[in-house]
Amino acid sequence: MSAPPATLATTLPGEHVQIAVNKDTEPFWHAAKEGRLVAPQCADCGNFRLPPTPFCPACQSKSITWMELSGDATVYSFAVVHGIPGMPALTVVPAVVDLPDAPGARLVSNIIDIDPADVTIGMALRVDFSPIADGWMLPVFRAVHR
Repeated sequence: MSAPPATLATTLPGEHVQIAVNKDTEPFWHAAKEGRLVAPQCADCGNFRLPPTPFCPACQSKSITWMELSGDATVYSFAVVHGIPGMPALTVVPAVVDLPDAPGARLVSNIIDIDPADVTIGMALRVDFSPIADGWMLPVFRAVHR
């Protein structure tokens, strides 16, 4: 007798995900809407930071350059969540991902389309974008199969 098929990790249905956009986060969300992953870099000291903040935590500068990233990432940490109130069949893998082309910056996102048992620390990921409320796009990550 074969094992039942694994439930693949997904993200919350898009209509249930709403974001708050402000002057500090707006460039991030507009880039995501265009299918691009970006991170703010301090124009004075070069420190990357996510989530975006109004000033650099390293040098306090307010000068920012938004850098386009490759979309490559690795799993720094993750959890597996089986079911949430009102959606008991949902399986999500929220993760903190390292962004190698933005040293020091980490992004909290979801890993999708994978059996949660296959997710490992250090796993290579690639960004993708999932539609959410109000026409925005949410960066999510998929495993890179090498």
